[in-house]
Amino acid sequence: MDERRKPLIAGNWKMNLDLAGAVSLAREVLLRTASFGSVDVCVLPPFPLIQAVAGVLDGSAVGFGGQDLSKEDEGAYTGDVSAKMLLSLGCQYVCIGHSERREFHLETDESVRLKTGRALTAGLVPIVCVGERLAERDSGDTFMRVERQVTVGMGGLSPDELARVVVAYEPVWAIGTGRTATPAQAQEVHEYIRKLLSRMAGDVIALRMRILYGGSVKPGNARELLAQKDVDGALVGGASLSAESFAGIVECAG
Repeated sequence: MDERRKPLIAGNWKMNLDLAGAVSLAREVLLRTASFGSVDVCVLPPFPLIQAVAGVLDGSAVGFGGQDLSKEDEGAYTGDVSAKMLLSLGCQYVCIGHSERREFHLETDESVRLKTGRALTAGLVPIVCVGERLAERDSGDTFMRVERQVTVGMGGLSPDELARVVVAYEPVWAIGTGRTATPAQAQEVHEYIRKLLSRMAGDVIALRMRILYGGSVKPGNARELLAQKDVDGALVGGASLSAESFAGIVECAG
């Protein structure tokens, strides 16, 4: 990655663990990553476990946040979680538009845009996910799909607002399948995303923004992926449920 951008390794715990398991994992992550000051680290626990994880990580170098948030501030939206709620727990980050939210909860690029705006207004750092399905890659539509997700999902933001966004490129065909985009494939799309961001906010801000790779990242493939010029960290799924594996990825970024 470019030396001007500090890498970020974010662990998405998805719908895993219970209270005791989350506390234990948070303690292990904190212990194993404490020495990597050159890397930003955060974890994204399930909503009911955030407060317990906050009790372990609050005041430490390891950040934490939510896996989603509502596009509304408050009201009769059963099951939703607001930016204000996340802030009250001490969250610094929130993931928006993850492929699983898009697929199973019918998230759209338009809802991603509204949620991103809500997160920024609240002072949270949005990690906005983009990426193509296997059929879109095979048909040559990767760039078209990613361009829409970036320009619509982050459309209308001022350059200063865009500067606070983290983008995560997650090729959907490489999530939970054991397949991983090659470093060259990842770099190609990351470079394209940065060009889109440059068009939206100018070269200076685009060069400051972090673009993470998410798609079956493991200690064994992280170093080569993170060595790419426009790969500024990772959004880690399954490997983040093991403190040893997660710390191994953090080490690769340091």
